[in-house]
Amino acid sequence: MLIMVATPIGNLGDISQRALAALESADVVVSEDTRKTGFLLNHFGIKKPQISFREDNETRALPKVMEFLALGKVVALVTDAGTPAISDPGFTLVRSALEQDIPVSAIPGPTALITALVLSGLAVHSFTFRGFPPRKSAARKRWLEIDLVSPHTLIFYESPYRLLAFLEDALAVFGDRKCAVANDLTKKFETVYRGTISSVIVDLNKEPLRGEYCVVIAGAG
Repeated sequence: MLIMVATPIGNLGDISQRALAALESADVVVSEDTRKTGFLLNHFGIKKPQISFREDNETRALPKVMEFLALGKVVALVTDAGTPAISDPGFTLVRSALEQDIPVSAIPGPTALITALVLSGLAVHSFTFRGFPPRKSAARKRWLEIDLVSPHTLIFYESPYRLLAFLEDALAVFGDRKCAVANDLTKKFETVYRGTISSVIVDLNKEPLRGEYCVVIAGAG
Protein backbone atom coordinates (compact mmCIF):
# COMPACT_ATOMS: atom_id res chain seq x y z
CA MET A 1 0.00 0.00 0.00
CA LEU A 2 1.01 3.58 -0.70
CA ILE A 3 0.00 6.01 2.05
CA MET A 4 0.19 9.75 1.40
CA VAL A 5 0.89 11.37 4.77
CA ALA A 6 0.26 15.07 5.32
CA THR A 7 2.84 16.65 7.63
CA PRO A 8 2.94 20.02 9.45
CA ILE A 9 3.53 23.17 7.40
CA GLY A 10 5.50 24.74 10.22
CA ASN A 11 4.25 23.81 13.67
CA LEU A 12 5.10 20.21 14.62
CA GLY A 13 2.15 20.23 17.01
CA ASP A 14 -0.16 20.01 13.99
CA ILE A 15 0.79 16.43 13.12
CA SER A 16 -2.08 14.01 13.59
CA GLN A 17 -2.17 10.73 15.49
CA ARG A 18 -3.06 8.95 12.24
CA ALA A 19 -0.05 10.48 10.50
CA LEU A 20 2.27 9.26 13.27
CA ALA A 21 0.67 5.81 13.20
CA ALA A 22 1.11 5.62 9.41
CA LEU A 23 4.78 6.57 9.63
CA GLU A 24 5.29 4.00 12.40
CA SER A 25 3.66 1.25 10.35
CA ALA A 26 5.45 1.98 7.08
CA ASP A 27 8.28 -0.21 5.84
CA VAL A 28 9.89 2.75 4.09
CA VAL A 29 9.31 6.51 3.94
CA VAL A 30 9.55 8.25 0.58
CA SER A 31 10.65 11.84 1.20
CA GLU A 32 11.10 15.03 -0.80
CA ASP A 33 13.99 15.98 1.50
CA THR A 34 15.39 13.16 3.63
CA ARG A 35 17.06 15.62 6.01
CA LYS A 36 13.85 17.49 6.79
CA THR A 37 11.87 14.28 7.08
CA GLY A 38 14.66 12.83 9.22
CA PHE A 39 14.23 15.73 11.63
CA LEU A 40 10.48 15.09 11.77
CA LEU A 41 10.92 11.36 12.35
CA ASN A 42 13.60 11.88 15.00
CA HIS A 43 11.43 14.42 16.82
CA PHE A 44 8.73 11.79 17.27
CA GLY A 45 11.14 8.90 17.90
CA ILE A 46 10.43 7.10 14.62
CA LYS A 47 13.21 5.22 12.85
CA LYS A 48 12.55 4.25 9.25
CA PRO A 49 14.63 3.91 6.07
CA GLN A 50 14.03 6.70 3.58
CA ILE A 51 14.07 6.99 -0.21
CA SER A 52 14.69 10.42 -1.71
CA PHE A 53 11.90 11.45 -4.11
CA ARG A 54 12.49 15.00 -5.36
CA GLU A 55 11.51 16.89 -8.46
CA ASP A 56 14.99 16.42 -9.94
CA ASN A 57 15.23 12.66 -9.29
CA GLU A 58 11.58 11.62 -9.52
CA THR A 59 12.03 9.68 -12.77
CA ARG A 60 15.04 7.76 -11.43
CA ALA A 61 13.51 7.05 -8.02
CA LEU A 62 10.09 5.93 -9.25
CA PRO A 63 11.10 2.36 -10.31
CA LYS A 64 12.76 1.75 -6.93
CA VAL A 65 9.66 2.84 -5.01
CA MET A 66 7.40 0.80 -7.30
CA GLU A 67 9.59 -2.24 -6.63
CA PHE A 68 8.94 -1.89 -2.89
CA LEU A 69 5.22 -1.61 -3.53
CA ALA A 70 5.24 -4.64 -5.84
CA LEU A 71 6.83 -6.65 -3.01
CA GLY A 72 3.86 -5.81 -0.78
CA LYS A 73 5.66 -3.21 1.33
CA VAL A 74 3.86 -0.33 2.99
CA VAL A 75 5.29 2.93 1.62
CA ALA A 76 4.59 6.30 3.27
CA LEU A 77 4.95 9.34 0.99
CA VAL A 78 5.71 12.70 2.60
CA THR A 79 6.91 16.07 1.31
CA ASP A 80 8.77 18.86 3.08
CA ALA A 81 5.54 20.23 4.49
CA GLY A 82 1.82 19.84 3.95
CA THR A 83 -0.06 17.40 1.75
CA PRO A 84 1.95 15.31 -0.74
CA ALA A 85 1.53 16.00 -4.48
CA ILE A 86 0.14 19.54 -3.97
CA SER A 87 2.81 21.60 -5.77
CA ASP A 88 5.25 18.92 -4.56
CA PRO A 89 6.46 15.54 -5.88
CA GLY A 90 4.05 12.63 -5.63
CA PHE A 91 1.58 12.73 -8.51
CA THR A 92 3.61 10.39 -10.72
CA LEU A 93 3.96 7.89 -7.89
CA VAL A 94 0.25 7.92 -7.09
CA ARG A 95 -0.65 7.49 -10.75
CA SER A 96 1.83 4.63 -11.21
CA ALA A 97 0.53 2.84 -8.12
CA LEU A 98 -3.08 3.14 -9.28
CA GLU A 99 -2.15 1.87 -12.73
CA GLN A 100 -0.67 -1.25 -11.05
CA ASP A 101 -3.81 -1.71 -8.89
CA ILE A 102 -1.81 -0.97 -5.75
CA PRO A 103 -4.00 0.46 -2.98
CA VAL A 104 -3.47 4.16 -2.28
CA SER A 105 -4.61 5.85 0.91
CA ALA A 106 -4.21 9.37 2.30
CA ILE A 107 -3.85 10.74 5.80
CA PRO A 108 -5.30 14.29 5.62
CA GLY A 109 -3.69 17.18 7.37
CA PRO A 110 -2.24 20.68 6.95
CA THR A 111 -2.26 22.41 3.57
CA ALA A 112 -0.87 25.93 3.23
CA LEU A 113 -3.31 27.00 0.53
CA ILE A 114 -6.40 26.27 2.68
CA THR A 115 -4.89 27.89 5.76
CA ALA A 116 -4.06 31.03 3.78
CA LEU A 117 -7.51 31.10 2.17
CA VAL A 118 -9.46 31.01 5.44
CA LEU A 119 -7.17 33.68 6.94
CA SER A 120 -7.39 35.97 3.90
CA GLY A 121 -10.82 37.45 4.58
CA LEU A 122 -11.70 36.85 0.93
CA ALA A 123 -14.52 34.68 -0.41
CA VAL A 124 -14.00 31.01 0.45
CA HIS A 125 -17.05 29.38 -1.15
CA SER A 126 -15.38 28.97 -4.54
CA PHE A 127 -11.66 29.17 -5.30
CA THR A 128 -9.01 28.15 -7.82
CA PHE A 129 -5.57 26.97 -6.75
CA ARG A 130 -2.97 27.84 -9.40
CA GLY A 131 0.25 26.74 -7.71
CA PHE A 132 3.58 28.35 -8.63
CA PRO A 133 3.51 30.93 -11.47
CA PRO A 134 5.97 30.94 -14.37
CA ARG A 135 9.28 32.57 -13.52
CA LYS A 136 9.50 35.08 -16.37
CA SER A 137 7.26 38.13 -16.48
CA ALA A 138 5.89 37.79 -20.03
CA ALA A 139 4.93 34.16 -19.53
CA ARG A 140 3.57 34.96 -16.06
CA LYS A 141 1.27 37.69 -17.38
CA ARG A 142 -0.10 35.38 -20.10
CA TRP A 143 -0.65 32.72 -17.43
CA LEU A 144 -2.47 35.18 -15.16
CA GLU A 145 -4.71 36.36 -18.02
CA ILE A 146 -6.30 32.89 -18.10
CA ASP A 147 -8.13 33.84 -14.89
CA LEU A 148 -8.78 37.50 -15.71
CA VAL A 149 -12.57 37.14 -15.71
CA SER A 150 -12.80 34.22 -13.30
CA PRO A 151 -15.19 34.93 -10.40
CA HIS A 152 -13.33 32.53 -8.12
CA THR A 153 -10.84 33.52 -5.43
CA LEU A 154 -7.35 32.76 -6.77
CA ILE A 155 -4.57 31.15 -4.74
CA PHE A 156 -0.88 31.04 -5.68
CA TYR A 157 2.42 29.92 -4.17
CA GLU A 158 5.52 32.05 -4.72
CA SER A 159 9.14 32.24 -3.57
CA PRO A 160 10.56 35.30 -1.77
CA TYR A 161 12.80 36.00 -4.77
CA ARG A 162 9.89 36.55 -7.19
CA LEU A 163 7.06 37.57 -4.87
CA LEU A 164 7.16 41.32 -5.56
CA ALA A 165 7.58 40.82 -9.31
CA PHE A 166 4.62 38.43 -9.28
CA LEU A 167 2.45 40.95 -7.43
CA GLU A 168 3.45 43.72 -9.85
CA ASP A 169 2.38 41.51 -12.76
CA ALA A 170 -0.85 40.57 -10.96
CA LEU A 171 -1.57 44.28 -10.46
CA ALA A 172 -0.98 44.92 -14.16
CA VAL A 173 -3.27 42.06 -15.24
CA PHE A 174 -6.04 42.10 -12.63
CA GLY A 175 -6.02 45.72 -11.51
CA ASP A 176 -5.90 46.71 -7.85
CA ARG A 177 -8.00 43.90 -6.39
CA LYS A 178 -8.16 42.89 -2.75
CA CYS A 179 -5.56 40.33 -1.78
CA ALA A 180 -3.77 38.65 1.11
CA VAL A 181 -0.20 37.39 1.31
CA ALA A 182 0.60 34.82 4.01
CA ASN A 183 4.00 33.78 5.34
CA ASP A 184 5.26 31.52 8.15
CA LEU A 185 1.81 29.99 8.57
CA THR A 186 1.36 28.14 11.90
CA LYS A 187 4.78 29.37 13.09
CA LYS A 188 5.63 31.86 15.83
CA PHE A 189 5.95 34.79 13.41
CA GLU A 190 2.94 33.95 11.22
CA THR A 191 2.09 37.02 9.15
CA VAL A 192 -0.78 37.82 6.80
CA TYR A 193 -0.67 41.05 4.79
CA ARG A 194 -4.17 42.14 3.72
CA GLY A 195 -5.35 45.00 1.53
CA THR A 196 -5.27 45.83 -2.16
CA ILE A 197 -2.48 44.43 -4.30
CA SER A 198 -0.79 47.84 -4.43
CA SER A 199 -0.97 48.40 -0.66
CA VAL A 200 0.39 44.92 0.05
CA ILE A 201 3.31 45.60 -2.29
CA VAL A 202 4.10 48.72 -0.23
CA ASP A 203 3.93 46.72 3.01
CA LEU A 204 6.14 43.91 1.68
CA ASN A 205 8.78 46.39 0.52
CA LYS A 206 9.27 47.32 4.19
CA GLU A 207 10.08 43.75 5.25
CA PRO A 208 12.84 41.20 4.54
CA LEU A 209 11.31 38.44 2.44
CA ARG A 210 12.08 34.85 3.41
CA GLY A 211 10.37 31.48 3.08
CA GLU A 212 7.59 30.56 0.69
CA TYR A 213 4.52 32.77 0.40
CA CYS A 214 0.89 32.03 -0.30
CA VAL A 215 -0.94 34.72 -2.26
CA VAL A 216 -4.73 34.96 -2.29
CA ILE A 217 -6.37 37.34 -4.76
CA ALA A 218 -10.07 38.20 -5.07
CA GLY A 219 -11.93 36.96 -8.13
CA ALA A 220 -13.45 39.22 -10.77
CA GLY A 221 -16.60 40.08 -8.83
